[in-house]
Amino acid sequence: MEIKEKIKQLAKAFSTDFVQVRRHLHQHPELSFNEHQTSKYIRQQLRKIGIEHIQTVAETGLLATIHGTEKDKTILLRADMDALPIQEENTVDYISKNNGVMHACGHDVHMTSLLLAAKILYELKNEFSGTVELLFQPGEEVMPGGATMVMKEDSYKALGPIPHLGQHVMPNLPAGKVGFKPGLFMASMDEIHITVIGKGGHAAVPEECIDPILIASHIIIAAQQLVSRMASPKTPSVLSFGRIIGDGANNVIPDKVTIEGTFRTYDEVWRTEAIEKLTKLVKSIAEGMGAECIVDIPRGYPHLKNDVALTNSVKQDAILFLGEDNVVDLDLWMAAEDFAYYSQNNPACFYLLGVGNLEKGITSGLHTPTFDIDESALETGGGLMAWLALEFLA
Repeated sequence: MEIKEKIKQLAKAFSTDFVQVRRHLHQHPELSFNEHQTSKYIRQQLRKIGIEHIQTVAETGLLATIHGTEKDKTILLRADMDALPIQEENTVDYISKNNGVMHACGHDVHMTSLLLAAKILYELKNEFSGTVELLFQPGEEVMPGGATMVMKEDSYKALGPIPHLGQHVMPNLPAGKVGFKPGLFMASMDEIHITVIGKGGHAAVPEECIDPILIASHIIIAAQQLVSRMASPKTPSVLSFGRIIGDGANNVIPDKVTIEGTFRTYDEVWRTEAIEKLTKLVKSIAEGMGAECIVDIPRGYPHLKNDVALTNSVKQDAILFLGEDNVVDLDLWMAAEDFAYYSQNNPACFYLLGVGNLEKGITSGLHTPTFDIDESALETGGGLMAWLALEFLA
């Protein structure tokens, strides 16, 4: 029997057990860098498979190793572990048991797929040559990103530059399908924190105040020039503000207003210029209207660039495993991922795993309280990861 058929059979045979693994992880989500019970559970699952070479990285992360018959080529498969501060609103039996915490970005699926791939690879360890590293990474959702911590570990550094593969769930893509994008794929991400400090007072006497709410309004509107008039139309850029806090009342002008947002793009030079321009623009508006302005824009994740040769090769391997109809080409995605750090120093491929199912009503987006998946995607995710690893090693 060909190795491809063996992988498919094993993925199908083990999938029911790993649905339960995914449900356990979904019920017990933990926030970034606090994935202590998650780490303990994954270690137990790896040992249950038979994998003994397991190292702790980035405090709550794990780096496990499966050796084939020879120790020549090496590939790394990565999954992230952390959940989001969201109150789940699903009515499923496996709803989160941790109040205000939810796997709303599919990291439970990522971990389960990697564990299923590990099970398959361990079963076949006498039938391939090379080494597969399994990275369960904490803290993807918050800066500085768990990837930066993993990359400082001696155990990770010892691997040297090797191919990295990672996958991310996508509800807009039907379960059973996957998508690839060679070259530029995901955007950089910088957090924007602006504090406008004025002078509060009674709303009936605005002439005695320096109104930070009015000033913040001007800032938000004017800041959009950054994308509409300062950015090249050839360079995708997004500037969005998602939070404004002006703690006054209907008749109270507050002393200060805070504004929070994000800036994303694909050009690192423009990224630096844009942050400088935004800072200058925001401060000049506030100061021109008599207020003080504090701008804090901590540098976030870089843009993610898939290695063209590796991604094209992996895509062809996916077609061999899933069929051409189940492999799609992707466009740019303005989301950000700390997998981007790995892609700066290693040939890397980050692809999307379909988890949606319109007929079953599984359509909610990422980072929403009703996000869920068609669990048949676990068989696809785990089987494909194992296949892609072995095809590279072969």
